[in-house]
Amino acid sequence: MATTKQMMVRTLIECGVDSVFTLPGYGITRSLDAFYEHKDKIKVVLTRSEQIGSIMAQVVGKLTGKPGVYMGQGPFAATTGGFGILESYFAGTPMVVITETSDYNGYGQYGVYQTMTGDYGAADIRAMMKAMTKYSTYADQPIDAIYGLQLAYKHASLPRMGPAAVILKTPIIGQEVDMDTNIKLYPSSGYMAYTPARPDAHAVKQLAGMINEAKNPIIIAGNGAQQETSRQLIAQIASEYGIAVATSYNGKGVIDETAEFAVGMLGNWGNINSNHTLEQADLIVVLGASLAPDYTKMRDAKLIRPHDQKIVQVDIDQRNAGWVYPVDLAITGDVSDVLTMLLKENLSTTQRASRLAHIQAIKEKSGYGSFPHYTPASEGKVHMADISRELGKQLTKDDMVTLDAGTNRIWMTSTLQIKHPGQLVVPGGIGGMGWGAPAAAATKYVYRNKRVFSVIGDGGFAMTMSVLATCVQENLPITIIVANNSGLGMVRDNMGKNRIAVDFGDVDFAMIAQGMGCIGYRVRTSAELADAINMSSHSDLPVVIDALVDENASHISVSDYRK
Repeated sequence: MATTKQMMVRTLIECGVDSVFTLPGYGITRSLDAFYEHKDKIKVVLTRSEQIGSIMAQVVGKLTGKPGVYMGQGPFAATTGGFGILESYFAGTPMVVITETSDYNGYGQYGVYQTMTGDYGAADIRAMMKAMTKYSTYADQPIDAIYGLQLAYKHASLPRMGPAAVILKTPIIGQEVDMDTNIKLYPSSGYMAYTPARPDAHAVKQLAGMINEAKNPIIIAGNGAQQETSRQLIAQIASEYGIAVATSYNGKGVIDETAEFAVGMLGNWGNINSNHTLEQADLIVVLGASLAPDYTKMRDAKLIRPHDQKIVQVDIDQRNAGWVYPVDLAITGDVSDVLTMLLKENLSTTQRASRLAHIQAIKEKSGYGSFPHYTPASEGKVHMADISRELGKQLTKDDMVTLDAGTNRIWMTSTLQIKHPGQLVVPGGIGGMGWGAPAAAATKYVYRNKRVFSVIGDGGFAMTMSVLATCVQENLPITIIVANNSGLGMVRDNMGKNRIAVDFGDVDFAMIAQGMGCIGYRVRTSAELADAINMSSHSDLPVVIDALVDENASHISVSDYRK
């Protein structure tokens, strides 16, 4: 007879899971010996906080397309660990959460501390998980835990992807699974079987006709286009037929942003060029993007004009097309499937030259690809532009970059042109501070042969910098560039002269990094920054570059933001 925990570990392996991320507590601690039995097949990565563990699991799911697995004790899995779960929920990335009720051998109704059963005197982890997952199951019997885990993996993997939670009543973790009941368990593979629906051929043919008729069509590529096949197909179609490609924030890096058809990222925190190109388009083809207000300039009436412009929206979830704006044509399907079918239609190259000339004219007028005018940094400080410029110079096709939140992210998304599609990893769900460094660790965990950089503010880095210890422990030599302006830059910029609760004291992150067994550099000039980035490329240890940034390097000047 096998116990619940043993059967759950076997099920994870059966589903193809090779790593789980955790900071174990009560019930999860009780399950670790079952993982020890299979340590040659599944690795348990110990992190320094539930927030870091949940972020790393979420990013593994984001990069691999298979659910990342996070385990945490009930009260903490649902609170500090909720950071990565919510990012997964809003960003649509696959993730499985394993947690428990912490009711200490059945004392859930007796006021025991930490209990999450939902009884009198207890918090309710079932309600908490239901509020931030696409699927949540509660198992109070061993056999339900196994079946629930199978279904959780299935739900996390299916469109639209997202987090799925298995909540265990703590006492069942060590109980034996009764295989003699009428409820039978079957191998996981049969539950995972899935064939996606094919896009409607007539609708794709209609899209081809609309593209042929359009004078200045534009593609808006979003998170749903962030797969290798989709990226290649978008570049092929845009190049062959002269179609402009703009991206949402989540779609940034779908295509080479220096290509002749690339017009940049949309929105307040995007650039003037992409917004103007969209305004002048007569056909908008939306690929895996929601058209949410955050990158349509809060639904700016000039940017997208239903009934004046033709709008086609392609999404794997039929509920998402026509969600924010009414559309003329909705196509349900994976972006790569739709584009593969589209290339088989009779698309015309007649207007290619005039379309590309139109794109180039807007680029020249807006100064696309050049840095905006800014006041140089004061002596002994670097500018956010220096970080973007120097990183851009040294990035190769074998590098990955993760971002965080705030002024540093806006500077990077506005000025760092991604030349190698797929190398940018961003927090696009809740987009919270502290995501960037654990995301870099997870990215290196997935891509062992790539250099991984993270650009993060001092506020965000202070939240999760203990991930450095995990990087040393797991041999993950990442490079973190801390844009250290001793404060909450974005909030400070928005407040103007009436500053309150935005300024931090000076923290030497280079010294902290050294104390954690990493290499730390503190830089005050662009030349020192360039040298540090170059030296970090040859390090076998994690590197922190603490860049002292001029606090006057405002995000407002760098984007198409109007108060």
